[in-house]
Amino acid sequence: MRRSERLVRLTRKLMNHPGEPLSLTEMADHLDAAKSSLSEDLAIIRSVMEADREGILRTQMGASGGVLFAVDVSDERSRSFAGKAIESLSRGDRILPGGYLFMSDVLSEPEVLRMAGKMFAKIFAATAPDVVLTVETKGIPLTVMTAQYLHRPFVVARRDSRVTEGSSVSINYVSGSDRRIQTMSLSKRSLPKGARVLIIDDFMKAGGTVKAMKGLMSEFDANVVGTGVFMETAEPGDKLVSNYISLLSLSQVNESDRRVAIEPGNYFTGYSREESVPDEGVAHN
Repeated sequence: MRRSERLVRLTRKLMNHPGEPLSLTEMADHLDAAKSSLSEDLAIIRSVMEADREGILRTQMGASGGVLFAVDVSDERSRSFAGKAIESLSRGDRILPGGYLFMSDVLSEPEVLRMAGKMFAKIFAATAPDVVLTVETKGIPLTVMTAQYLHRPFVVARRDSRVTEGSSVSINYVSGSDRRIQTMSLSKRSLPKGARVLIIDDFMKAGGTVKAMKGLMSEFDANVVGTGVFMETAEPGDKLVSNYISLLSLSQVNESDRRVAIEPGNYFTGYSREESVPDEGVAHN
């Protein structure tokens, strides 16, 4: 196999398995190459990836040795992404009756999902989650991309239980946005006890839904290691949850003059890496 071909296949292998330790011995056998040659190839890939801020290669010591690829996003690219998202979402024609903001089209764009997923994966990789959790909303595609870049499975808490998922755990909670009583359910087979869980959501106002997800995780004896939201609202400033990371912050939606004001979230202005603790006060069924 020519070196150029081997470099392409190595790069593809790494990018298709982010966050997964890969055995140097197995890759050498698969590519019919000596470990020394493979190490030189990986050094080239590492140099290019780190120069372009596409990812970081970490060498793992051990009997067989290995390498792990973790996604990376430069501050410049992150800010450029946020700027474009803000420009698109700040259009007055996105305002819906009741002061809601139409976001579905943006959260279905592949490039938006890829970049947001990479940004969350970069921030939360150090928390070593076992699974990525979301609720049955527009945030599912974003959760899928985040799980992909962390190389972790994802689960979706549903609004109601389904026979096809077997016995489930359900909780009632008060939505932080409209103060309605809602239900959230998750199959008992979805999570092992003691799992490390990363929560991803598309939008957060008061934080009622995220708080409910944390309460649901307490029923599984799971440890919530982080929370990421695509967009939060600036008000209320006192959320029902803390230690979350937001990519964007919605500060104003004025229906009368069709004005929308959005700023970069706390991803850019500082955040806490403290592990989240499940909140109390959720009614259980």
